[in-house]
Amino acid sequence: MREITVLSGGMGGARFLQGLLHGIAEGLLPGVAPDARVTVVANTADDLWVHGLKVCPDLDTVMYTLGDGIDPERGWGRREETWSVRTELAEYGVEPTWFGLGDRDVATHLVRTQMLDAGYPLSQVTEALCRRWRPGVRLLPMSDDRVETHVAIADAEAPSGRRVVHFQEYWVRLRASVPAEAVVVVGLDEARPAPGVVEAVAEADLVLVPPSNPVVSVGTILGVPGIRETLRATAAPVVGLSPIVGGTHVRGMAAQVLPAIGVEVSARAVGLHYGARSSGGVLDGWLVDSADADALPALREAGLAAEAVPLMMTDVDATARMVAAALALVAAPRP
Repeated sequence: MREITVLSGGMGGARFLQGLLHGIAEGLLPGVAPDARVTVVANTADDLWVHGLKVCPDLDTVMYTLGDGIDPERGWGRREETWSVRTELAEYGVEPTWFGLGDRDVATHLVRTQMLDAGYPLSQVTEALCRRWRPGVRLLPMSDDRVETHVAIADAEAPSGRRVVHFQEYWVRLRASVPAEAVVVVGLDEARPAPGVVEAVAEADLVLVPPSNPVVSVGTILGVPGIRETLRATAAPVVGLSPIVGGTHVRGMAAQVLPAIGVEVSARAVGLHYGARSSGGVLDGWLVDSADADALPALREAGLAAEAVPLMMTDVDATARMVAAALALVAAPRP
C-alpha cells in the first residue's frame, strides 16, 4: 500500500495520524510501503470567524500536532503560548470572550484571513500554511466552501423553546453541558469537495476513519455531496475505529451529540450507523475496543468485518498497533 487516505477531525484524528506516521516510519504496518503517502481530509464545519479572523480548529490541530507545534497538555493551540491579545480584547469588552486566540495562534489566522481576502481558496491557503509546518501528510480541507455546524439547545425564553448556537459555543463556552436537541450543518448541502478530495478517496489503497466524532467531524465530511458516494465506490478497503469505548467517548462530546441524530452511544451503534458498504454504508471493517467485544456478533451480522482490540491511544506505539489491527481486519478472510 502506498496511498492512504484518512478522514479526520481534530484532536482524536491528529493523535491517530501520529501513530500512523510512526507505524509507517518504523515498518510496523505489514503491507504498507516505507514511502507510503498519507492524505488527510479534514473536517472544516467547526470553522468560525473570530475578531475578523478565519479560524479552522481541526485543520490547525492536525497541522500543529504533526508539525510539532501543538500544546501537548491542551491538545489544541500552540506550545508555549501567551495570551496578551486575548487579555487586551477582554479589557475592551470585545466579544466573544469565551473563545480566546493565543498570540502565536493569531499569526496563523492572520495569514489565512489575508490569503482568503486575496481570493485564494482554503485548500491553497492550507497548502501554503503547511509549507511552514511540514506535517508529513497532504492536508486537505473537506471543502473550500463555508460550512458551519450549529447545535440546537433548549431555551425557555425563546418562542420556539430552543435556540441555536455555533458548535464552538456549544463546546467551548457551554462545555457540552446541556443536551444537544439537534445538529444543523449550515451550507453542507451546497458544498463541494475541495480539489483533490474525491481523487484521494477514489485512488487510495486504504481509507481509514479514525476515532473522531461520528457526528460533527466524520459526519460532516461524509455529508459533503460526492464524498460518501466516492467512499462507497472506491476500490480501497475502508476501515473505521470506534470513538466509543465501554459505552462513552474517550474525549470530546460524542455522547452528547449522538442522541441528537438518533444513534445510541455505543461502539455497536456507531458501527451500524456508518454501515457496511455491502448494504449501502461506508465501511468494510470496524474495530471496537476490547471492552466492547460483545458488539461483534451484531456488527458481523450486518456485513462488517469486526474485531475487538485495545483502542486507547496512550502513545504512538499503541496507536500504530491499532492501525496494524485495521490492516489485518481487511486483509484476513471475513468470518
